Amino acid sequence: MGRVIAAGVALGLCAVLLGAAPASAQPESASLRLQVSIDQRPIEDATVPIDPANQVELQVVATNPGTAPVKVRSVRLSGVALALTFFAYDTTAPFEVPARGSVSRTFVLDLGDLAGQATGLLPSSVELLDAGRATLGESTTVADIRGSFWSVYGVFGLAMLVLTILAWVTALLALARHRLAPNRWRRGGRFLPAGFGTGLVAVISLSVLRLVPPEPAIEIPVVLGAAAIAFLLGYLTPHPAPPAVTGSDATVQLPVPSTQEFTR
Repeated sequence: MGRVIAAGVALGLCAVLLGAAPASAQPESASLRLQVSIDQRPIEDATVPIDPANQVELQVVATNPGTAPVKVRSVRLSGVALALTFFAYDTTAPFEVPARGSVSRTFVLDLGDLAGQATGLLPSSVELLDAGRATLGESTTVADIRGSFWSVYGVFGLAMLVLTILAWVTALLALARHRLAPNRWRRGGRFLPAGFGTGLVAVISLSVLRLVPPEPAIEIPVVLGAAAIAFLLGYLTPHPAPPAVTGSDATVQLPVPSTQEFTR
């Protein structure tokens, strides 16, 4: 059971550490500069509310600083948390941005099923894609999704909470029953999955409660900090005491008669 819990927590940790890279307003390979508004609200350096019950009006102004025209095939609105994509909407609307020119386009998006995919604050982006699905330009923001707690994102957080509670229970039971390893480093490792899980749950909870978005600059220190504290707690736990000898296990030592007693 402990291995299953550790594996589940480790999957969430790997997503954070391996996939969470700092987002940039424009990717290095981008050939277009974007100015994006959602419901007439600029998204750059802002938190944009999105209500899945209503249609979203997405306005994109693409500027081409190059000397050749750029052909755009589709626009994508997506949201990412813990390096996992929880929603993505693609709209095919081909247009061309002339060299050293700008083009403005407006898209109406129906996000009705977003309520079942995410809720809370999520780092999001609007991208223009070419025919090969490569990104031509990108603008990032934080979306305030007014979705359901029982969305995919909410259930993911609930699953991490259950795994974290089980990880703490198994570690503390092993401590109470004196079943931890004599080596301090192994005892610290026994508490490590519980610490990782605590950090992940904290990041998701802050996002769902609309307090702090799960951005890499926040989620990585929180997860690693919680893991370090849990490891330290395990490292400082007392050495497991040897099992007490019960009466049924005790061996009665009888005195051995000396040779003089036999000669008498």
